[in-house]
Amino acid sequence: MSDENRVLEFLERVVADQAAAFAGVSTSLGVRLGLYRAMSGAGALTSDELAEKTRLVERYVREWLAAQVAGAYVVHDPRTNTYVLPEEHAAVLADSSLPTYVGGGFTMLKALYGAEAALADAYRDGGGVSWRDYGPELAEGVAAFFKPGYDAVLVQEWLPALEGVEAKLRRGASVADVGCGFGHSTVLMAKAFPQSRFHGFDFHEPSIETARKLAEDEGVADRVTFEVAAAQDFPGGDYDLITFFDCLHDLGDPGAALQRAEKALADDGSCLVVEPNVSAEPGENINPIGRSFASTSAVLCLPAAMSQGGPHALGNHPGPEALQAIAAEVGLHGWRLAVETPTNRIYDVKR
Repeated sequence: MSDENRVLEFLERVVADQAAAFAGVSTSLGVRLGLYRAMSGAGALTSDELAEKTRLVERYVREWLAAQVAGAYVVHDPRTNTYVLPEEHAAVLADSSLPTYVGGGFTMLKALYGAEAALADAYRDGGGVSWRDYGPELAEGVAAFFKPGYDAVLVQEWLPALEGVEAKLRRGASVADVGCGFGHSTVLMAKAFPQSRFHGFDFHEPSIETARKLAEDEGVADRVTFEVAAAQDFPGGDYDLITFFDCLHDLGDPGAALQRAEKALADDGSCLVVEPNVSAEPGENINPIGRSFASTSAVLCLPAAMSQGGPHALGNHPGPEALQAIAAEVGLHGWRLAVETPTNRIYDVKR
């Protein structure tokens, strides 16, 4: 017989999760419509003032603000009927240049929820859901989600932690960024190391088009190229560095991608492999970061891998030993944890 107190305790937790799920759409709207940006640093605003700043309809803005107050994202002063986005909250929701910004993750929700019917079919028949099937909001949201982290640590911490790589990049190296998406990581490295040349590859053509525009806008198109190519057959060779940013676990055959990398590396080349910092043991992921990754894996990472029909469907939390073993099978025997953050493990991988 169930314990009534425990039932009520769990009910309270689920209702809170349900409220957060409903609120996520409003948060996504706040990001997309620039509401958080408009409130950042603006002090106390009425709904009319915020509507004017964002060129939105006041009645909708007022309702959005009410939802933000209910979630304690925004503070309301009933005496003046004004609203404030605290500076600390703006660092998380308004300023995409800060490493604390997570607003981009909410803009993925439309794509993930929109794929529910396809996901249900995949769960029934063992098929998959390709990235192309989720809609454009997925690629946009993923790029926005990862960019602040790359800006904060890729050049400053991750690359220097790889044995001998930073010195090569400063002298002039050839780099392949596999699964480059919108090209944020590629362009960031190119701006930091002007003597080197960079080649971004992704199977998703709209992402490559966006990446090419980014390279032009950032003034590095003379040293950066982007090309539509799959991870297992990207062109070129003799690369000093090949990077895989949070993408190997999305592949149906990560072994084929690593085998192509092994053949494409220069004699003393290195691979940078970035993967989520989550455990293969489900009980060890009972925390906000672990839950976020595990939940995403069930509706994105695993279905994407299953859609490719390869020999592996790892999900994003297979544990480091799984990928290390796959790498060793294709000749990449050097597998060293270079950096560990609350969200990621960064590996220095060699022959």
